[in-house]
This record gives sequence, structure tokens and C-alpha cells, in this order.
Amino acid sequence: MIRRRGRWWGAAAVLLVLAAAGCSNRVDIGAAGPAATPAAKTGGRLTVAVVTHGAAGDPFWSIVKNGAVQAGKDLKVRVTYQGSGVPQTQAQFIDAAVNQHVDGLVVSMANPDALKASVERAVHAGIPVITINSGGDKSVQFGAITHVGQDETIAGRAAGKRLADAGVKHAICVVHEAGNIGLTQRCQGAAQGLGGRLDTVQVNVNNLAQAQATLRAKLTADHSIGAVLTLNPAIATAAVAAESGSGSSAKIATFDLSGDVTTAIEQGRIQFAVDQQPYLQGYLPVQMLRLYHDNDNTVGGGQPVLTGPGFVTKANAAKVAELAKRGTR
Repeated sequence: MIRRRGRWWGAAAVLLVLAAAGCSNRVDIGAAGPAATPAAKTGGRLTVAVVTHGAAGDPFWSIVKNGAVQAGKDLKVRVTYQGSGVPQTQAQFIDAAVNQHVDGLVVSMANPDALKASVERAVHAGIPVITINSGGDKSVQFGAITHVGQDETIAGRAAGKRLADAGVKHAICVVHEAGNIGLTQRCQGAAQGLGGRLDTVQVNVNNLAQAQATLRAKLTADHSIGAVLTLNPAIATAAVAAESGSGSSAKIATFDLSGDVTTAIEQGRIQFAVDQQPYLQGYLPVQMLRLYHDNDNTVGGGQPVLTGPGFVTKANAAKVAELAKRGTR
């Protein structure tokens, strides 16, 4: 667990200030670094375990992982990464990290209640915890030192406002993971920002063909639907395909990015994407834990450190696409 030292990591502090000023999806991805199992600090380096609900091959979580791994290289931190969409498995990963006496823990909490006991066990063991992405409402309650991510209600409200400004009065919000609290908050925020009618549609991210069929049926049956707001880039691509041939003129907007989404934005087929900057959600927590260890620094003053919402539109999509080739956007 972390023993604080007097060393000042000046470069890390500068990076943190710059990054802060600038400011989904399951199945297992293997751990980064030389071993897949979190291990105690070796060779004078810190060991930080990152445990998410991310899916193998999911572009969003791959970027989170890239950020964490790069922070480890920059700041002399050994980073391990594990992800599972099954809350019980995610809890087991956390418990294993605690048993191996890691120096810090980074956890996404799509299902906070399922992880509560494991996160609190880490805190009671003296391991500093930073939550990311989902579960920010429970972060401090569970004992984490801060949360890094996007306030999903605020982001949803901003997305809904953009749709309202475009003249949309009736939209559907497409939920692709049952039980994910962050997705629920996005739709709730979107309804507030839209100020009109917003219906929720449930699909399965693991069956894109069926998701496309469901959305096409909705758009074909009801031409009053003025927009489809998806919460995942793969579902956004399915929505674009669903609109084709449906007779609908609904606008498509989404949360999060992929190469296909960025291309569709450039082509005008998707209006915008809400960007929560996943690279920062991986990089900043490792950096914060390094600073906490070396200089007893905490960030946020008890409030979450927000990485979004930002927006990718036709105006900046080309630049974001270039950055995406590096695996950072």
C-alpha cells in the first residue's frame, strides 16, 4: 500500500494541471505490463491495479487502457489492467489486487452496489482508491479519494440541449447495457436538456444486427421521432444503418467515439458525439496516485474531476480522427 515520500514530481504536477484545465462495453481485456495479476510494488516502483467493466476489443476501453499504461511509463508506475462486464468477476479482480497489496487501485463502477464490499475492503486495507467513468455518485461514500470522469447527467443534458437547438421535439435514447447506472443518467439528462418527449429503447450491444432491426422498426413506425441518441459508438453505427431505408429523417447523435463514428460525423450522417476523453480517465488516476504517494496531493476538493463533456462535430472531426490513430482519442 502507499507510503508517502517527500519527492516532488514536477513534471507530473504540470501534466496534471494542463490535463485538468482541458477539462463503455464489456468482456475481458488482459492486463497490461509483464504480468496479468496485480502484484506488490517491486524495484522501487509503485504498482497500480486498474479494474474496469470494459470489454475486450472495445475501442473506448482500449483508449482508457492506453492512457493508464502511458502514465505508468511516464511516471515509473507498474500498471496492471483487468476488465470484466460481470460485476462479480470485477469484484474478484479487486479482491485479488487487495490481497497482493497493490499501492493504488483504479476502479470503474457501472454497478456500484456489486463492488461496494470489495472497494471498501481496499480502503480499509489502506490502499488509496480512485474511481473512474461510472459510479461517481458513490465514490466518496465508498471511501475513494476522488472520481475521474464525466458527470453523465450534465453530459446528457448538454446533448439534449443540442438536439433541442436543432429543432428536435421527440427523440429516443438507446440503452445498450441493462443495469448500467451511467447510461440511465445520460438518458435522464438528455430528457431534461431536450425539454420535449424522450423515449428509452433497450438493445443489446452484443447483438448489433438485432439492435439495428429494433431501431429500424422504431423509425419506420414513427416518423415523429426527430433524433436517435445512442450511448455507444457501435450502436451509433447501427442507428445510421437503421435510418437508411426507414423513411425517417431523424438526426443521429451519440456518446463516445470510434473510427466509424468520426467518419460518419465528417460525412454529416451523425450530428455530433459526446466525448468524455477516455485517455484522461486512464492517465490521470495513475498520475494522481503517484502524486498522492510522493507529495500527499489530492485533486478535486471532494468533487469529481471532470473529463467531459466535450463535443466532436463536423468542425473538428478530422483533427480528432488524426489523434485517434495514436490511440489517444
